Amino acid sequence: MADLRQVLSQGKKRIGLLIGAGAPTSIRINANGQLADDGEPLIPNVEGLTRSAIDSLDQANQRVVEVLSAELGNAPNIEAILTRVRQLAEAIGDAKVHGLDGRRFHKLAENICEQIGKSVSAKLPTGSNPYLDLVSWIVGTRREHPVEVFTPNYDLLVEEALERQRAAYFDGFVGSHLPFFDPASVLTDKLPSRWTLLWKLHGSLGWEEQGPNIVRTGQRNATALIYPQHLKYEQVGRLPYSALFERLRSFLTTPDTLLICTGFSFSDAHILAILDEALASNAHTAIFAFQHKCLSKEQSATKMARRHPNMSVYAGDGAVISGVEGRWKPGQAPNEDWQQIRRAFWRDGDDVGEFLLGDFSKLAHFLMLAHAHQIEPLEAAVEEPHTGSDGDTHGSIDAES
Repeated sequence: MADLRQVLSQGKKRIGLLIGAGAPTSIRINANGQLADDGEPLIPNVEGLTRSAIDSLDQANQRVVEVLSAELGNAPNIEAILTRVRQLAEAIGDAKVHGLDGRRFHKLAENICEQIGKSVSAKLPTGSNPYLDLVSWIVGTRREHPVEVFTPNYDLLVEEALERQRAAYFDGFVGSHLPFFDPASVLTDKLPSRWTLLWKLHGSLGWEEQGPNIVRTGQRNATALIYPQHLKYEQVGRLPYSALFERLRSFLTTPDTLLICTGFSFSDAHILAILDEALASNAHTAIFAFQHKCLSKEQSATKMARRHPNMSVYAGDGAVISGVEGRWKPGQAPNEDWQQIRRAFWRDGDDVGEFLLGDFSKLAHFLMLAHAHQIEPLEAAVEEPHTGSDGDTHGSIDAES
């Protein structure tokens, strides 16, 4: 953690973030849209997304989905269900399966996609939140290279956080009225290093196909490019996906790069293929995967880390570092200040304790405090609170710069 803090605060290394679906799930809000530990996820996880999509259908379609789910077995998620619906829509034509013909299965798929769009269209909560913490870290350092954010998520939370902090960013679109996707710009490194580069690997709310162009409409209900099923892998070979995945490959094969993964389950086959290829071909690439579940349940990530020593997996109860799996054993703090800094990433327990940064909100806060060399407990700093760039009070912090 001392080495990581040094890398994060210097601004010299090329750093990327891979933000998965677990990131917005870790943010919980109450009925008033305010952060609350006992609230509901800002955006549901795959299981919640599956329930909401099915519950939104009329009874007749719900019965069809239930039959398809039973055929698929093992509690299929919305991606597996939508895959089967799409396959039937393409294959059966005027014939009927479970009472629906191809046209009605196509309509069913559209209804499911529409509900997915609604479920991921939540807005960023007002006030301090983990996405603002993340942006505070990004803009708080003079950098030699832009921070690159890769995400398969469709939501607009990263965009909202960057704009709320008035941080310049580029997402591959150019123009002002209806910005259009420009693949040539994606593959260059000509932007100032203070700009954040944001790459939406699976598309985004607000993207729409208009003739030969992919445009960004600024709306939240455009789901024309959302493919949460097998078709998204077929689409990787065409724009804009081909350019975005090539950008990920190019980033990872550039010397002296660090990719930090958060909220990512390592279940996306196409992204995994690029990570695996880059780790094997570029020994100077490092991947740090901060995982929410215990180590034994992060099999996809740990399997890759055991195969590639330049990838490390950090879970609550242990880690895989340099290809070796082990349990946590906290070392001696370098100095007294580190006793307070350690609280940002470690919770003492009755037995050993727990590493906290598998939670996106904890990781974002840790990143924001990368410059701090002393963090006093909040209750000891009530008289002289320190206000961060996002207006949040974090306690007294002595910063290096």
